[in-house]
Amino acid sequence: MSFYEITFVTRADQPKAELQKLTERLAETITSRKGKILKNEYWGIRQLAYPIQKSTKGHYTMLVIEASAEALFELERNIRISEEVLRNLTVRVDTVEEGPSVMLRVRDGDTQEAAA
Repeated sequence: MSFYEITFVTRADQPKAELQKLTERLAETITSRKGKILKNEYWGIRQLAYPIQKSTKGHYTMLVIEASAEALFELERNIRISEEVLRNLTVRVDTVEEGPSVMLRVRDGDTQEAAA
């Protein structure tokens, strides 16, 4: 099994409770296919670089998973058919970074460690 970082952006007008349900549903997709959720990070509402479907802001979420190709394919299929998701990006990584991601460290004010 390989490690993947999946980052997705959902509409900003969506309540946080619905976003949590979506994230849980996606996590269940992975765990039901013998994968593991290693990290689940909510980065908050952020400005988009350009408008997407008339939205200028979105909820950013990142999942770090260990999964097979079949589980990843099913997860990406569920993300594509979800109307709440504006954009997503999946990246295969060799190792999983310990602790919070750079996005959370910068948001929490620890810019020196993030710059290193």
